[in-house]
Amino acid sequence: MADKGWLGADLIFDLDGDHLPGVTDKDFPAMIEVIQEQAWSLWNDFLEPDFGFKEEHLQVTFSGHRGFHLHYRDPSYFHLGSEARRELVSHIRGEGVEVSDLLERSRHPDANGWAKRVGRGIDSVVEKLDTVYSGDTKLLSTITSGLQEMMDREGIKGLRGKSSIEKLSELMQAPSRRARVLDGRIAALNNHALLFQNLIRADTSVVLGNAGETDEVVTIDTRRQIRWPGSLHGKTGMRVTEFPLSRLDPDGPNPFSCLSEGIALSREGSVKVEMVVDDAIARFDDRVIDASSGDIIEIHEAGATFLILKGWARLAT
Repeated sequence: MADKGWLGADLIFDLDGDHLPGVTDKDFPAMIEVIQEQAWSLWNDFLEPDFGFKEEHLQVTFSGHRGFHLHYRDPSYFHLGSEARRELVSHIRGEGVEVSDLLERSRHPDANGWAKRVGRGIDSVVEKLDTVYSGDTKLLSTITSGLQEMMDREGIKGLRGKSSIEKLSELMQAPSRRARVLDGRIAALNNHALLFQNLIRADTSVVLGNAGETDEVVTIDTRRQIRWPGSLHGKTGMRVTEFPLSRLDPDGPNPFSCLSEGIALSREGSVKVEMVVDDAIARFDDRVIDASSGDIIEIHEAGATFLILKGWARLAT
């Protein structure tokens, strides 16, 4: 490679939904919805405000499978080596950021960067704890698994089980304590204060451990080949599709819909397939497939190809 005379490389950010805690591609529409929010957050909350990236140098594509690619092609960044690119990812991931150091600044009206994100995380965690207190066991399980994954990854000790989170949700119901926590004074939680900090670190609105869910290997590899727009993904049969940045915003006036616009193969005719897995959910345009192993589904060529390539179905005999 050294003899080839390397000239530079795009900055590429690869976001895959199956990396998110509590998210599985077995519920494909829900996974895509979450990762599109994360991809927009990566640009809107990190790349543009923190690094000053300009939209004119950006190319956004649906990967054809589980996420999105953000290609940044500013010539002034082409020369960056792997270590410099790793530093960009480290900032996005929040490596070295201590929640405790940012709590006071996080509630200031002019807070920016990680302080602003921690402030947003306080509100998000309090809201989720209220939902847990109301009896949402599914959310409790999701929060617990995300917390455990983050703590194990970063080697953090401390409270992490469902019972501890339930107790914290109970403590948050006291009005005076709640007001102090929302003001960033989490010492009011006593021996549960560290648990609250760790919940902020693990919360998907902040994701201090892996913010934006970028695939670090892709970003730091200066010789990485990435899927070409217009090509078909071999695990879905869907098209790698380029679209404007404004449509990445899921709350915008015209959000990109990859489960419609990413379909490349024929929607005509029909093919019978037999499902070979349980609890797999797919969507093609407005049609949702939620079937169990052994069920026979009649669907167009694009849908059949997707289900078979995913390993969720086979051609019915």
